[in-house]
Amino acid sequence: MALGETKLSYQSRSTIPQHVYTVSKLNKEIRAILEQGFAQIQLTGEISNFVAPASGHWYFSLKDEKAQVKAAMWRGNNRNCSYKPVNGAQVTVRARISVYEPRGDYQVIVEHMEAAGEGLLKQQYDALKLKLAAEGLFGSAHKKPLPTHINKVGIITSATGAAVKDILSILQRRAPQLEVIIYPAQVQGKDAHFQLIEKLQLANQRNEVDVLIIGRGGGSLEDLWCFNEELLARAIFASNLPIISAVGHEIDTTISDYTADLRAATPSAAAELVSSEQDVLIDLIANKKRQLTKATNHHIQHIKQRIQALTQRLRLQHPKNQLMQQSQRIDELSLRLHRAFEQRHHLLQSRMSLLEQKLNHQHPDGRIKNAKQRLNQLTLQLNQQHKQHTEARQNKLAFLAATLNSVSPLSVLARGYSITKTNNKVIKSVSQLQEGQIIQTQLNDGEISSQITQVMPKAQPKDIG
Repeated sequence: MALGETKLSYQSRSTIPQHVYTVSKLNKEIRAILEQGFAQIQLTGEISNFVAPASGHWYFSLKDEKAQVKAAMWRGNNRNCSYKPVNGAQVTVRARISVYEPRGDYQVIVEHMEAAGEGLLKQQYDALKLKLAAEGLFGSAHKKPLPTHINKVGIITSATGAAVKDILSILQRRAPQLEVIIYPAQVQGKDAHFQLIEKLQLANQRNEVDVLIIGRGGGSLEDLWCFNEELLARAIFASNLPIISAVGHEIDTTISDYTADLRAATPSAAAELVSSEQDVLIDLIANKKRQLTKATNHHIQHIKQRIQALTQRLRLQHPKNQLMQQSQRIDELSLRLHRAFEQRHHLLQSRMSLLEQKLNHQHPDGRIKNAKQRLNQLTLQLNQQHKQHTEARQNKLAFLAATLNSVSPLSVLARGYSITKTNNKVIKSVSQLQEGQIIQTQLNDGEISSQITQVMPKAQPKDIG
């Protein structure tokens, strides 16, 4: 049975058409499949192993707790990127999937990058809040009171948003006599704060209202972000007109709320602050207008996706992709060459340091130094021996001088003896003298001169034998 199965398997394989790929052709076809199948994706992850070589391209990895993928962002795309990547940062990218053919690695080609989530926005919010508070923009001393009598109210908000409807409805119900001037502006988006500042400055120039309400309805932190811009906060602080900030719901707090003269929890609450007491509330949300806006946005998004897909198909046929692959290969070889050069340089430096140590060990300066030290030691010993020898000689000389002094005639004179001379010769015998001869006698403290009157020799002992 086993033999039959083996034979059947062999026959089946022999009927399958064989097609032999080269490695480069296989990688090329896989690349085409991936690029067509993943023409445009949104991807979020943590940056690691970020490298920015001299070519201007960026290479890094995107990872989460379980996996990672290599990524590249070409210089033409990253030069317009306002976000500077750092290792460990969470980012969201718009990218396509490709294959780096020389190694067969699949990678993500990033076309757009931005910081991920509300965490970064919250950090920016807290930093700006601390900065402006330190400058005194939130101080109560700068807050302007609302006028006692309000005749005209200015509203800076979206002309089609729910906030303006809420405000107008409440004012119409509570204080229909109030005149309302609307300064329409964008309240969401990257450049919305510029429009808000423009309308705020316009209202101050016209000076046609008693109080200004600036705000919008609720939303996420990203939706409300234009009210956290520093330029808008400074424009509100510089306003001559009293300003009520009414942004979002009661739980939402923006930088504009802190710099305004008064904060209202909601746009409706702001309308109540500038109007007289009434008890009627009506719904100001235009459902049909919202549905139309939603449908329009959906259609625009669909058209954008179609354009992106067509653009991606055109990009796949562009020779720039091959140039980018070659550029990435050059960057890789450049990095390898740089690492190899650094390793070789480090090795040569180590060898040079070793040779310098050997040379310093054999250098004549060391021997000369040792010889000088030896010479100094010998000189010191010689000086010590010379001093000892001199002291010994001096001691001996003093001893001999003392001994000589003890037998000196002068010492004898000092003990009461005297020396008698004639013609400067010491008289040792009476036979040298004659009567009438002048002699000199030397004492300890001087000399005397005498004349001999008698010479008396000493009697000689008799010879008993």
